[in-house]
Amino acid sequence: MTTPAADAPFDPHAFPADLLAAQLRLTELYAALHAHQAALPWSREPSEGWAAEEERGRQRSGRPETEGWAPDAAAKFDSLLKDLREAAATVQCHPHWKACQANGVVGPELVAARQALKHAPGAAAPLGQDDVRTAA
Repeated sequence: MTTPAADAPFDPHAFPADLLAAQLRLTELYAALHAHQAALPWSREPSEGWAAEEERGRQRSGRPETEGWAPDAAAKFDSLLKDLREAAATVQCHPHWKACQANGVVGPELVAARQALKHAPGAAAPLGQDDVRTAA
């Protein structure tokens, strides 16, 4: 990555390589957690479930009985969620955002820069939402 000239204006979309890598990791962890969770029963704990009901024209959907999550599946979920939280904190607290604010990038412009990071080359996973469903 080239260093910008000293007199060049600050570009909030010139994301550092470590921030791009952190965002990519966050994206990949979210996809992994989503795919894992989609394969799990609806309740972490065993539950008898309940039947679908209709009362005065309103329907309440039912849930089947479940034995809950297997211990290894619960441990994997917990591990993925912990890693996801840590990755999110890394992205949210990156020094780039303080540099943005120090250079007058605040409010909607800062939000736009944070959103642009999610789609920046090197930060977005090559998989789409349909790929996550397929992997599950």
